[in-house]
Amino acid sequence: MQAIKATFTLPDYLLMELSEFAQELGEKKSHMVAEALSQYFDALDLKLALKRSKEVHEGKIQTISFDAIKEELGL
Repeated sequence: MQAIKATFTLPDYLLMELSEFAQELGEKKSHMVAEALSQYFDALDLKLALKRSKEVHEGKIQTISFDAIKEELGL
């Protein structure tokens, strides 16, 4: 996976905590931020899945059956 440099603005207390943890654990700050974001995105995936499931059950959105997809694609 290619790493791309990015610039972010963080509150000072987060940057201080990040620096302290990185130093204590001997890890790179960029690695810790990437890992934290990855875990946060996993949590967001679950939150979104639960939201969509609720919308299906409430009839706000409709699903498409696998058979309908196969038929549409001519499979």
